[in-house]
Amino acid sequence: MDGALGGVDTGPLDAAVDAEADRLRRLPESRLRRGAAAGALAVARRLAERAQLLERPGRVPRELPDAGIYSVGDQLAVAGHDLSQAIRESTDGAAAERELTAALELLRRR
Repeated sequence: MDGALGGVDTGPLDAAVDAEADRLRRLPESRLRRGAAAGALAVARRLAERAQLLERPGRVPRELPDAGIYSVGDQLAVAGHDLSQAIRESTDGAAAERELTAALELLRRR
């Protein structure tokens, strides 16, 4: 799933997304309810928004729905890998690099 179709290596993003999603999937319910799920959903929403803006500039992005605390790891994984794919397919190398950097920073702050 990682690679560089359009010249931008998204391997680091794919790895960071997988690691964070796996971490979330292992958290106990109590930690998810105390804010871990809400924080992760916020990050997943940002990643999904960024992917949509890269894929369809000028269109209003749709908000990723809240599917519940037990699916937030999967939501983060899907949103992150969608963004990774959008970056790889982007024809604007500078924008793709900016998105990659921004996404990695979002995940580092988790």
